[in-house]
Amino acid sequence: MNSSTVPQAVSPDGGSLAGLRALVTGGASGIGAASARALAARGAHVVVADVDATGAAALAAEIGGSAWAVDLLDAESLTDEALATPLAGVDILVNNAGIQRVSPIEEFDPADFHRILGLMLEAPFLLIRAALPGMYARGFGRIINVSSVHGIRASAFKSAYVAAKHGLEGLSKVTALEGGEHGVTSNCVAPGYVRTPLVEKQLAEQAAVHGIPESEVLSRIMLTESAIKRLVEPEEVASLVAWLASREAAMVTGASYTMDGGWSAR
Repeated sequence: MNSSTVPQAVSPDGGSLAGLRALVTGGASGIGAASARALAARGAHVVVADVDATGAAALAAEIGGSAWAVDLLDAESLTDEALATPLAGVDILVNNAGIQRVSPIEEFDPADFHRILGLMLEAPFLLIRAALPGMYARGFGRIINVSSVHGIRASAFKSAYVAAKHGLEGLSKVTALEGGEHGVTSNCVAPGYVRTPLVEKQLAEQAAVHGIPESEVLSRIMLTESAIKRLVEPEEVASLVAWLASREAAMVTGASYTMDGGWSAR
């Protein structure tokens, strides 16, 4: 074996993100906020991107980062020119922003279907597209897509969400294949139900569509497939995001890491 191809041991500071710039979408709350804090704790400068300008600014101030108030649902505004400045110098891109709609397919509003795919698949594509040239030029990059167990499993009444997450998993793999020779990795984190505002808002919708009390949604709907009967904590997801962003994870690409309490083991 040529000495230049011999793998080198990870340096003691392989988990440090000092000197790197990260951007987290949906970063003002939930998984996004936990991820922003975890990346900052490892030394990264984090850009908190969110439609909630006030929340993004507050978190950015807390972690010594910066804020980008942006509506990723407005795909027409995400032009090359508009993305050039916020994506400049970004070494770590965390595509996390998401929304949900629970409804049978025959009643599903096409406008909602379009909005969900726009935010959770088209926007990540546009951000990845904007970030890659700089990452390629620097020979380093980390694309981390917050997917879901619904990226590999389906649930009734979530046609748009399941479709978007399956698409995101595919986009991540293509990015991995194209980015490998440039030092850029791309992976998905696929949690089960996480204790976030997005999940909390689903309780009433799930109760209505299944015809059960809201108090029974967790036990009868959300956690039935999990071996571990509790919600995932945002900080647990963030710990995996931070590791995937590090130099320690240099050989991990094109993967999807489930964190679903055993749901996908069935």
